[in-house]
Amino acid sequence: MKTSTDRMMTRIKSIYLYIKQRGTVSTNELVEEFGITQRTIQRDLNVLEYNDLVFSPSRGKWTVTKKKTKVS
Repeated sequence: MKTSTDRMMTRIKSIYLYIKQRGTVSTNELVEEFGITQRTIQRDLNVLEYNDLVFSPSRGKWTVTKKKTKVS
């Protein structure tokens, strides 16, 4: 069974890949796509933003940075 940290990291990775594939997405689109609360999405986006993987060009919109990543 996966620990809560494993589940969180898997979810954050999925969110990052979703944004990367779509280009720019709204926070509400992520809530609908992943079926989790607005607060959880915001917390996950904060982790991605802190690690310089996503940024918000305008309020409620998110896109990936140009930072090189290796996703396994």
